[in-house]
Amino acid sequence: MLVTAYLAIVFLLALCVGLELTARRITPPEEKPAVANPAFRRFQSIFLRAYLLALWADWLQGPYLYKLYRHYSFLESQIAILYVCGLASCVLFAPFSGWLPQVLGRRQTCLIFCLSYSACLHDFPREWIPSTFTTAATWNHGLAVGAGLVANLLAEWLHLGPVAPFLLAVPCLAMCGWIVLTDWGKEEATGNQESDKPLLFATSSTGALRTSAKSRFSKGCQDGLRCLMSDRRVLLLGGVQALFESVLYIFVFLWTPVLDPHGPPLGIVFSCLMAASMVGSLLFRLAISTRYHLQPGHVLCLAVLMAFFSFFMLIFSTAPGQPRPHESFLAFLLLELASGLYFPAVSFLQGRVIPEDKRAGVLAWFRVPLHLLACLGLLALHGEVSGTGGGEGGSGTRHMFGGCAVMMLAALMAVVSLFTFGRNDTDLRLEDTREGEIF
Repeated sequence: MLVTAYLAIVFLLALCVGLELTARRITPPEEKPAVANPAFRRFQSIFLRAYLLALWADWLQGPYLYKLYRHYSFLESQIAILYVCGLASCVLFAPFSGWLPQVLGRRQTCLIFCLSYSACLHDFPREWIPSTFTTAATWNHGLAVGAGLVANLLAEWLHLGPVAPFLLAVPCLAMCGWIVLTDWGKEEATGNQESDKPLLFATSSTGALRTSAKSRFSKGCQDGLRCLMSDRRVLLLGGVQALFESVLYIFVFLWTPVLDPHGPPLGIVFSCLMAASMVGSLLFRLAISTRYHLQPGHVLCLAVLMAFFSFFMLIFSTAPGQPRPHESFLAFLLLELASGLYFPAVSFLQGRVIPEDKRAGVLAWFRVPLHLLACLGLLALHGEVSGTGGGEGGSGTRHMFGGCAVMMLAALMAVVSLFTFGRNDTDLRLEDTREGEIF
């Protein structure tokens, strides 16, 4: 497994570089973001410095989270409960995520959580903003791969143990908070002083903002639920998201206990998984390009099918007493490749079928069944492990992968229903902007 992990990361990184160069070569010049406005470039730089530091700190903790719990002698069933507590908190607090920044302010919220997910503070032209998130998404994958390598360096090469990556994340979060406190504060002050000028922060009374925020929160939830229940396309898309992303949460819990007993470098394995996801994202860019003309719906269907096949493989590679770690590793890479295809495809479809003014409310409702399904899966694993005395690689893990395969089969049926129902729906198809036609 040690040699396999290192060979895999070299191959996947080379593949990522090749796909990125190919994507850049075939992308027409008019489709490449090029915003020369100096105020927007400055805004991008200030936002990305804090945002990417927060991402880096978060990704550093990924490879050794399960290993850290095991380091402190937690049982697998107890670790499952800890994961459930985290997911349950998402169910409880996700509906308030859009309301809290309106009450406390974006800068204060980012300082509290030391996360930089509040970017829409400037009144820049709408078409400029996606370039910022494109840059962030590109760096996100690269940071995840790099974080796995650094975490492995600290934990295994330098023999500092699984706590070391978490300790390194602390100064990164401190730097993120300092940038938010200083740079974002200066921008906000500039906006407050010059609110009559374009491309600056919008201002409003704090008291009026807090009062209106509560009513907007209530109205947003109601409008989101009404949109979800009245549009079959939105309902089916929400079902796909809840099923697919809930099994990803379960996968995050299970990949370490499946592979760790066989001695792979967990940081390198994590980097391999993130590189496979990057490959999927790059393949999506190529698939929908004007050269290949694939529809995002086709890519989404392929991603769900690949995820189903991955869990089907894991049912056999995790048989009690006969583990096949190399096949499990390959299945995990296939699942991450599928997730790299899935996320841009589902984001495109959400942008087409969910009205923009109702999108925040609808997506908040999407997350409720998503986290509930993940909680139920982990609770079922906890019950089976604690009830039978099984541990890593036991029948509970295999049964969980079987349940995930069934959920992926249900997601595949939902995708097929979505595109059967909307066979002639132009909202579900990508436009060929060069010819002004739908292909």
